[in-house]
Amino acid sequence: MSETPITPARSHRKERTGEVISNKMTKTIVVRVERRFRHPQFKKVVTQFHKLYAHDEKSEAKVGDRVLIQETRPLSKLKSWRLVEVVEHNKDAEPVAV
Repeated sequence: MSETPITPARSHRKERTGEVISNKMTKTIVVRVERRFRHPQFKKVVTQFHKLYAHDEKSEAKVGDRVLIQETRPLSKLKSWRLVEVVEHNKDAEPVAV
């Protein structure tokens, strides 16, 4: 009876890798995520971009960095992702054209 309670493992959550295109908001970054797929009818490789708002608690991501974000509960009207780690820092930070 003196066993420690076992905490359930966190369910599998979606993860995406993308590039930070804005960090002007407090504790929020905007990440551009690229998705490539083959069009079912025309068989051409199509590239789509999505802008995702992510929570950056420590404000460690800068514009141009490659980051890993993970889905989480809705934090605001637009934010439902959080920063897991900065995969690669950008050496020369230039604004990304959207």
